[in-house]
Amino acid sequence: MVIKMIKSRAIVSDGQGNFKLTSVEVGEPSYGEVQINIKASGICHTDWDSVQNWNKEFIVGHEGAGIVTAIGEGISKVQVGDKVVLNWAIPCGQCFQCLEGNTHICDNNSPVCGCGLAGHAHPEACQLDSKPLERSFHLGTMSEYTVVKESAVVKIDTDISFESASIVGCGVMTGWGSVVNAAKVQAGSTVCIIGCGGVGLNAIQGAKISGAAKIIAIDINQDRLDQAKQFGATHGVIATKEDIDFKQVASQVKSLNNGAGADYAFECTAIPALGSAPLALIRNAGTAVQVSGIEQRIDFDCELFEWDKIYINPLYGQCNPDRDFPRILALHQNGQLKLDELVTKTYSLENLAEGFDDMLNGRIAKGVILID
Repeated sequence: MVIKMIKSRAIVSDGQGNFKLTSVEVGEPSYGEVQINIKASGICHTDWDSVQNWNKEFIVGHEGAGIVTAIGEGISKVQVGDKVVLNWAIPCGQCFQCLEGNTHICDNNSPVCGCGLAGHAHPEACQLDSKPLERSFHLGTMSEYTVVKESAVVKIDTDISFESASIVGCGVMTGWGSVVNAAKVQAGSTVCIIGCGGVGLNAIQGAKISGAAKIIAIDINQDRLDQAKQFGATHGVIATKEDIDFKQVASQVKSLNNGAGADYAFECTAIPALGSAPLALIRNAGTAVQVSGIEQRIDFDCELFEWDKIYINPLYGQCNPDRDFPRILALHQNGQLKLDELVTKTYSLENLAEGFDDMLNGRIAKGVILID
C-alpha cells in the first residue's frame, strides 16, 4: 500500500531547549485514525517544559482544534468536515482504569510522548526526512496537519472559535475538572485558588459554576487578582514570596471566612515550594488539591494533614473527554463559562518564541497559535 503524504509546516523540537519551524510530511489515516487540519493550538507551560527536557525530536503542542480532513476505516464519531477539539489523554477503552471510568489514567496508553506507543497513530503518520517523527502527547498540535486516534477527538457541536476551542483540551479541563470532577465542590462552600494563571482562572470558573459562596483568589500580582474577579472570584489576597509557609495568607483567608479555614483549596502555580500551601488554608476535614502537576520531590509538615484533612493530586481534572468536553462547550455556549476572554493574545507558528516569552513572564492568561 502506498501512503499519500502531504506537506505540513510544524514546530519541531530536539527536546534540548531548541525548536524550529520546518516542513514535515503527514500521511493518510489508517484504521481507527483521523487526519486533522489544525486551526489553533494553545501554548502551555507543559509545551515549554517538553522543549527543554524531553531530549528527543518531536512535534510540539498538545492543545488543539481543527477540521477533520480524512478518516480511516472503523470511524464512527466524526466525518470529514467536522470541527473537533483534541484530547491528549487518549484512552484504550479496554484496560482496568478505562473500564472503571478513569479514562484519563489509561493503563495502556501513556500520554507522555515516547513512554508508550499505544496511543500513537501508525508510525508513518508523520515523518521528517522520511523517518517517523513523534508528536507531543500523541498529538503534535503545532502543525498544520496531524493524524491521531479517533479517541483523541471530540466533535464540536456549538458555535465557538477555533482559538477558544483549542484551549479546552488541557488548561480549561484541568482547572475546571479539578473543581467539578475531582474535588466535587459543594454549593455554599468557601474555595481558595492559589495562582491565577490560565489553570487557576478555570478553577475559579469551576467553583463559581459549582455554587461556591466565597472564592478567594491568591496571587503575587494585583493585576491577576483583578482579572480573577472578572472570572468569578469574590475576594483577592496578595501573597508574598517571603511567606513560604503561607501563614500570612492563611490568616487573611480566615479573616475573610469568619475565622475558619476554607472548605477547599487548589494549588495552580506549579511551584514546588507551594505544594503544601493548600493544606495550610483549609479547615479540619477540608480538601486540598494539587492541580498543577508538581513532579519534584518536596517535604511536607505532617501536622498539616492532621484532623482529617484530605490531599489529592488529580490528573487532567479527571477528564472523560466524551463526557466533559461537550459539557464545557455547552457552558460556554450559554454564557456560564468564559473561554474567549481567556485568550489574551494570538500568535503565528513563526512567532512561537514571543508566545513562550509572554507566557513565562506572566503577560497573558492564555496564548494561542492561529494556523492559516
